[in-house]
Amino acid sequence: MFFKLDGTVVIQLINFVIFFALLNVVFLRPVGAAIKRRRDYINGVQNDYERYAKEASTLRADASARRAATRRAAEETVIQARSAAEREAEQIAAREAARAQAIVDDAQRIVVGEVTAARSRENELSQKLATTLLTRALGSPE
Repeated sequence: MFFKLDGTVVIQLINFVIFFALLNVVFLRPVGAAIKRRRDYINGVQNDYERYAKEASTLRADASARRAATRRAAEETVIQARSAAEREAEQIAAREAARAQAIVDDAQRIVVGEVTAARSRENELSQKLATTLLTRALGSPE
């Protein structure tokens, strides 16, 4: 009962080689190729994801830098506009203060002129007033 080499062993070996060749052609190679394609696809997707993630990060940083630059430029524009408005307000205030002072000076000159005129006629007017009051108090001489 020991192992004997006869024709069935040789046929079984040939059968095994044929089966393995068919298995290799029909199943192992196509499945191996499909697995390789699938692995390549997955690696490609992973590489694309990493590349797009880096690109998105770069774009976010660029957008952030642009926003900061735009914000600084806008703040600078606002500062310049405020400065210009303050200068203009100061000029308007100075011009209107000078105009108000001129009006005050004119009014004071008119008042001084009227006061001077009134004082120059003060004696004459007081004499007239005294005469009128005396005439009323004493009665009219008719």
